[in-house]
Amino acid sequence: MAVRKFKPTTPGQRHKIIGTFEEITAVVPEKSLVTGKRSTGGRNNDGKMTMRYRGGGHKRKFRFIDFKRNKDGIPATVKSIEYDPNRSARIALLCYADGEKSYIIAPNGLEVGAVLMSGADAAPEIGNALPLKNIPIGTVVHNIELRPGQGGMLVRSAGNFAQLTSREGRYCVIKLPSGETRQILSACKATVGSVGNSDHALESSGKAGRSRWLGRRPHNRGVVMNPHDHPMGGGEGRQSGGHPRSRTGLYAKGKKTRAPKKQSNKYIIERANKK
Repeated sequence: MAVRKFKPTTPGQRHKIIGTFEEITAVVPEKSLVTGKRSTGGRNNDGKMTMRYRGGGHKRKFRFIDFKRNKDGIPATVKSIEYDPNRSARIALLCYADGEKSYIIAPNGLEVGAVLMSGADAAPEIGNALPLKNIPIGTVVHNIELRPGQGGMLVRSAGNFAQLTSREGRYCVIKLPSGETRQILSACKATVGSVGNSDHALESSGKAGRSRWLGRRPHNRGVVMNPHDHPMGGGEGRQSGGHPRSRTGLYAKGKKTRAPKKQSNKYIIERANKK
């Protein structure tokens, strides 16, 4: 895992910083774990544009990722580390002893040939998935379930990790990447280690065209619109004062949008922004 910076031979190369892809060992995905993925272009089933600034971009195939890791007690060998256009993390192809294949999010330090396990009897080593009650306190984890058997929902993007800090009855206390500390049932599974491709945060696209390859079209600011189109639009020259707000009038900075009586509030020990 590393990044490379380009010489400024063209304007597009001047600020470009991308990964070296040195950890990638296979170029073609496993055919049985891939399906076509249609591009919506921001349109709904009526063809109406419901999400602006989407469209175009390179075709992608969707890779089925095993977030549940429910093949307990069956060893799996890592066959390859692959690129996935649908997420920032790399993915690893596992071949189980019974012949089944599946993709998982590749943790930092995972190498081809490693043997992984899942279940309560698995060792707390990188890439193994086991219930939180069987993971030692202080361990770095990712791909954490919120409900037993649901499949990993938290901490799945490149370079992220959470830490198991303590246990309270049938709950474990987890410190999440956002800074939030919350309780999660001890029966929920998590994968040991941090998510790979940690240099993703250092990458810089270098040019507008790379956003178009990703299916992101140019985004128009509210202040350059007319009053009819946006609360911040209009006026002679540039206007001063006022608070940034969305197209629908909601304040953009600092407005609390979380439901005050949300059921999961009781599990959150410390908020991320501590305000």
